[in-house]
Amino acid sequence: MTVTTKANIAVPQKASNGAQEYTRHIADRVRGMRAQRGASRKLLARHARISERYLAQVEQGQANISIALLWQIAQALGTDPVTLLSEQPENDSTATLLAEFVETLNDTQRREALRLLRERFFAVPESRQGIALVGLRGAGKSTLGGLLAQRTALPFVQLTDIIECIGNMAVEEIFSLGGQQTYRRLEKQAVEHVRDNYAGVILETGGSLVSAGDSYSALRRHFFTVWVKAQPEEHMQRVVAQGDLRPIDGNDTAMDDLRRILQEREASYRAADYVLNTSARSPEDCIEELIAVLPQRI
Repeated sequence: MTVTTKANIAVPQKASNGAQEYTRHIADRVRGMRAQRGASRKLLARHARISERYLAQVEQGQANISIALLWQIAQALGTDPVTLLSEQPENDSTATLLAEFVETLNDTQRREALRLLRERFFAVPESRQGIALVGLRGAGKSTLGGLLAQRTALPFVQLTDIIECIGNMAVEEIFSLGGQQTYRRLEKQAVEHVRDNYAGVILETGGSLVSAGDSYSALRRHFFTVWVKAQPEEHMQRVVAQGDLRPIDGNDTAMDDLRRILQEREASYRAADYVLNTSARSPEDCIEELIAVLPQRI
């Protein structure tokens, strides 16, 4: 038996423990995939054609969601209902087993395992076309990219500029009008454009690119990738210091959201060739470390 709330959401009067647990799983899944893609709840709700209030109830495990609405949410996330319902991570179970195995290795063993896998399965070019900086906003990508361009005499390119040029509109408009799928398509074209048109480049990418498998794989094949990393508090402080108050304006859970995004993306960020921690460090100190580890052939 069900009752209908004022929001016209059918909520079971009594649900088995298994059903409640699975509802919580779907809630975690939707929140996690939204964080992975860097989408706000408001934006996802609009593209899923549901109310923001209803989406909040889905993410809190309080909604008795229908198949039709689940399909709409999956489409807005750029995935399918089967993936959304699966108890496996977004990538397949083999990837999960591989990740669990890698966790048992020490740092030296992991580097050797990565080298062997690349030799066996990837035709890594003898020289990379440049350096690609990945990471969340506020880590220091723009600052380091500009300084690194000066030190290497390579051009500094921000991928968002290429995306906006190809799409002929601002990134915010692309998300607003076309959603995740349109943005990812343009993002992939932008990566291909940089790959095909620059013999050497310092490339700054968007924070959510690592959630787009094809684009991130292409980036790692053709560029020396660096995860520019910082503590969540420093991410927030740097963004606000730049004059952007949107992350905290009327949002009491901004830090919780930021930590969730970092948690959801950490495994993908760690797939980069190098991890550069910028927390409590000067840009000059970070550049010296990066210059020392860059490959000989860029």
